[in-house]
Amino acid sequence: MNFQIDPELSARLEQVRSYVIEQVQPLEPLLLAGEWDALYAAVEEHRAEVRRRGWWAPNLPPEEGGSGEGLVALGLLSEVLGRSPLGHLVFGCQAPDAGNAELLAAHGTAAQRERFLEPLARGESRSCFLMTEPEFAGSNPTEMGTTAVRDGDEFVINGHKWFATAAEGARFGICMAVTDPDADKYRRASMILVETDRPGYRLVRNIPVMGHAGQGFFTHGEVRMENLRVPAENLLGEPGAGFAMAQERLGPGRIHHCMRWLGICRRAIDELLAHALRREIKPGLPLAKMGTVQDWIAESAAEVEAARALVLMTAWTIEQEGFRAARERVSMIKFYTANVMQRVVDRALQAHGGLGVTDDRILAFFFREERAARIYDGPDEVHRMAVARRMLKSAAGA
Repeated sequence: MNFQIDPELSARLEQVRSYVIEQVQPLEPLLLAGEWDALYAAVEEHRAEVRRRGWWAPNLPPEEGGSGEGLVALGLLSEVLGRSPLGHLVFGCQAPDAGNAELLAAHGTAAQRERFLEPLARGESRSCFLMTEPEFAGSNPTEMGTTAVRDGDEFVINGHKWFATAAEGARFGICMAVTDPDADKYRRASMILVETDRPGYRLVRNIPVMGHAGQGFFTHGEVRMENLRVPAENLLGEPGAGFAMAQERLGPGRIHHCMRWLGICRRAIDELLAHALRREIKPGLPLAKMGTVQDWIAESAAEVEAARALVLMTAWTIEQEGFRAARERVSMIKFYTANVMQRVVDRALQAHGGLGVTDDRILAFFFREERAARIYDGPDEVHRMAVARRMLKSAAGA
């Protein structure tokens, strides 16, 4: 198992890291202050520069308008971009657009790719993913109430979705809906492309997360679809393949998420170190000399390195042997890395005292927005159960 990074990739990672620190992180005060117009104008300027430098959309191959990276390389890049909440957005690989683009690239028809993928890949349109429903447990994605009934050359969709990230301003969504209620639970649902300007589609609200509703990319929408009609040609992939495609989307997506979370950890540790060195309890006694703070620094560093090794090993296994060979580790990295991130951010925030819970620093944003990491894409408890069941099955010789 060789995790050695080739010199070209190593140089590019350092260039991107410098760009994020010097150009992207200075935009964060606009995000924290909710100065959305100024923020998005600045983001567009940097997106143009990222395109010029050939760094755009690293999750997509060049033929789809991206810069094309393998899973390990993309994970390493995601770690660097994760230092800032704006990193992935500036580089054109933010969720949910990145995952939606990958689905369209893999399963879209020629017409769908032209209509939906091409403008999405260029950053000229935005999308959302309509899967989670308030009436059903998100931990069991095979259960949902949204239906899509075939009526001639159209589907008629009725349903209620929420936590549709970036739904505000999205031109279209990929909607999970039951198309065959009598089929096996893994074959009941399909994915359908839904234009958000069609009659019957309604963004109800941006859901406040710990008091913050956000705007645009930084939102989680509640959506209702009432007798929403879309062309039957908007079916993405095969009928009944929705669950399998969702798992396909989530597998590599968990690598991206985990490496992004490690980028957040790196940033939190940097903030912790800088504050510990400059903040004095009394003249001549900085926080850095306190044993508890030193313990926080050491524990955070060790946990991040352990999580990083597990994530990179998982990405390498997927690249070499396929997703099935890495299923157990994919579950491991999801709950382990999310918890490491929560602990690291919490320690950094605690070291900052009252300042840590304000929006004068990025830590409160991470603490608030990333707490859901232990919930979305499968809660901790589900992933732990999956790991334990596979291990028990193996031990039993089944």
